[in-house]
Amino acid sequence: MSNNALNSLYQKRRRPADSALRFLINAAAAVTVVTLAGIIIYIMVNGLPFISWSFISTPYSETKDNLKGILPMIINTMYIVVITLLVSAPIGISSAIYLTQYAKQGRLVKTIRFTTEVLSGIPSIIFGLFGYTVFCILFRLQTSILAGCLTMSICILPTIIRTTEESLLAVPDSYKEGAMALGAGKLRVVMGIVLPCAMPGVLTAVILAMGRIVGESAALLFTSGLSYNMPKGFWQQIFASGRTLTLHLYQTAREAASPDAMHIAYATAAVLLILVFLLNRLAGLLSRTLKKG
Repeated sequence: MSNNALNSLYQKRRRPADSALRFLINAAAAVTVVTLAGIIIYIMVNGLPFISWSFISTPYSETKDNLKGILPMIINTMYIVVITLLVSAPIGISSAIYLTQYAKQGRLVKTIRFTTEVLSGIPSIIFGLFGYTVFCILFRLQTSILAGCLTMSICILPTIIRTTEESLLAVPDSYKEGAMALGAGKLRVVMGIVLPCAMPGVLTAVILAMGRIVGESAALLFTSGLSYNMPKGFWQQIFASGRTLTLHLYQTAREAASPDAMHIAYATAAVLLILVFLLNRLAGLLSRTLKKG
């Protein structure tokens, strides 16, 4: 059959519903892209003019007009991101490895997966209330960076577990079977073949978790507090209260009566977007490096 005949047959089989569905898909994609671009442009246009070196490198004071920097908030944000990932990433990745490579696929595994999905849908304000009750009061950590990190570890565990699970399950069984046929043990197969092949997906899970940590405010409002004091030392700071960039944005936006409050809020939002972009690019660069290796 000639190409002209095939094209004619294809045109006859196309239905109006197919064209309508394609139009809806393209329209939904366009709306998503335009909305994202609009938000980014709006924040950058309103925030970039007020970003300066002094804004990034100086502390903050509610009473002194010459001290409106966000350096303590940047440090607190990085503390929470790094410590939370150090706590949750090993637990989440290990849980995913156990569920996909070692556990028998029965009711217990189905129950764990179901509860993980339910946990990922719980509002963050409930995590904040739980973290405040358990970590701040019961464990006597008070409102501190450490309490916020432990709370956020619970928040992002479902994301890490589920995304890592999907990545591990996507590795072809032939890789494992071939390695075992050559005499490799279970642990060596998992750590030497399965996990490296799934590493891009694992890094995707870490990136998603990182974005959740940086953008979280409700859970940290209860647990890490709103102090904007300059950190004096690592151990002193993680046991002290400290606001992150999102909490600083929330707090300054509430002070709309102040002439500079909204300028600070927009500038902080712009810094947040830039920070998230840089962290994502860093993780992407690491992912490409691991693929080449």
